Amino acid sequence: LVDQSGRTLSGQTGEAFYASIRHAKPMCVGLNCALGAQHMMPFVERLSKTAECFVHVYANAGLPNAMGGYDDSPADMAGYNLPFFENQWLNMA
Repeated sequence: LVDQSGRTLSGQTGEAFYASIRHAKPMCVGLNCALGAQHMMPFVERLSKTAECFVHVYANAGLPNAMGGYDDSPADMAGYNLPFFENQWLNMA
């Protein structure tokens, strides 16, 4: 996902992307996001309700700050990922 619109670089939503690959019966589908894990919640939830296979995320620490570093700690990232599993939206992170 590129921004808060929830669209990929090609302009598809997560649900539209899944619809375009569904015929191949994927074992797993997932999201990689430049927004950071805390901003992925609605998109992960919608994909998990759409997909007929395992769902994963590759959540990163968001965009770098002005100094080129990242403000989120490993503990922050763990906390941001916890709701994905508490809500049973994911199989892997």
